[in-house]
Amino acid sequence: MLKKIILLFVVLASIVFIGFVYYNNENREEKIHNIMDQVTLTLDSELNLHKMNDLKMALFLSQNTGIVNALENDDEDLGYQILSDIRNTIKKNTGMLVRAQIITKEHNIFARSWDDIYAGMPIGEYRTDFDYFKTHKTPRTSIEIGRRLGIKATVPIYKDGVFLGFVEVISFFKSITDFFSSIGVDFYALLDVKYSDSAVLMMQNLTIADYVVANRNYNYNHIQTLNKVDFKELQLSKILYLDGKYIFYQTMYDGEYKAIGGYVLILPERYLDYFRDQEDDISFLINVTRSGLYDVLKEEKYEKNLYDKYSASSMVYLQDVISKEDRQVFLDEAYEKFDTFTKDELIQMMLNKKIVKKIDGKIK
Repeated sequence: MLKKIILLFVVLASIVFIGFVYYNNENREEKIHNIMDQVTLTLDSELNLHKMNDLKMALFLSQNTGIVNALENDDEDLGYQILSDIRNTIKKNTGMLVRAQIITKEHNIFARSWDDIYAGMPIGEYRTDFDYFKTHKTPRTSIEIGRRLGIKATVPIYKDGVFLGFVEVISFFKSITDFFSSIGVDFYALLDVKYSDSAVLMMQNLTIADYVVANRNYNYNHIQTLNKVDFKELQLSKILYLDGKYIFYQTMYDGEYKAIGGYVLILPERYLDYFRDQEDDISFLINVTRSGLYDVLKEEKYEKNLYDKYSASSMVYLQDVISKEDRQVFLDEAYEKFDTFTKDELIQMMLNKKIVKKIDGKIK
């Protein structure tokens, strides 16, 4: 009789244990898919926010009388001065870096806010998105491939009904990458290599499988994991689990709704507890009261910066000895250092290094 009772107890305990494990797995699976939905919705929201912000700035610039007159009178120096002054004022008062450029109706660079050395350079050959304006007079904001992949808000400029050219505000994926990093998710914007021929400023960017990584401030800690990913499987399932990380995928479309790559977001499994459960009645995907997550991320990502001790001028010479696998890290650090220099100082560095660049087009 005692043996029967023990046997019955063991059977019941086993059933309860199996049920408990099954219930926990089901709940965990449901939570993962909920997090994936929230992350992809947040990505859409961030992309739309940046598109709208860029469009607002482009619309504002297109109505600037000085810019319109400079374009009408073919005064490139004045165009550059106006854009540069606006850029510096915004950066000084908000910390935001606006990249704006004016393009002629012939699709040549007229002026850019960040330098004045490419005036007259034709860009129509690799900017097929300009074809949109052959049949439309309305602004356009979309992910487009130029010399780099990014968000481009393009507004046509008219004066008295006469088409003069375009004003364009460009942003890349730095802010979006930083935003996701702050909530424990690492973001990668991947351009399909078959569309990368015109992206001349991405030729040195890291490649993963058949993709070129477009954002420069990505987390390097997941690259080995991404190199193991079967992207065909990831595109179909939208979610994979590998190396203790959940990998989410969303297709990237350009302004013609053509698939040109994908967005990959990685969530380490150890961060799952920082995300709220599905039944919580909130609109934000992360429990921001768990502030310890930020400290963990900051410690992991910025534990040691290898290039802190080098000056910008030193890094000009270091570039020739950096190994291929470390080159992207090196370039990111170099870009940050070079941003603090004026155009004249950068030119002096280039002259000392005897760098010669060929620029096609008319330079004034």
